[in-house]
Amino acid sequence: MRPRQSNFWKVFSIPLGIGLLSAAGLFAALLGDGVWDSWSWVGLGIPSVIGSWALLKR
Repeated sequence: MRPRQSNFWKVFSIPLGIGLLSAAGLFAALLGDGVWDSWSWVGLGIPSVIGSWALLKR
């Protein structure tokens, strides 16, 4: 009998990536102006788009 494989990374990889991207966007927003603002828009915009897409798809 083969041991059962963990589904942890299959289940939590996408939410963990979205959470890290959001945290990076928030951190970039606190760091400064200029390029940091651009990074914060990207870091906070992508999770918003993903969430909106998921709600509209449903």
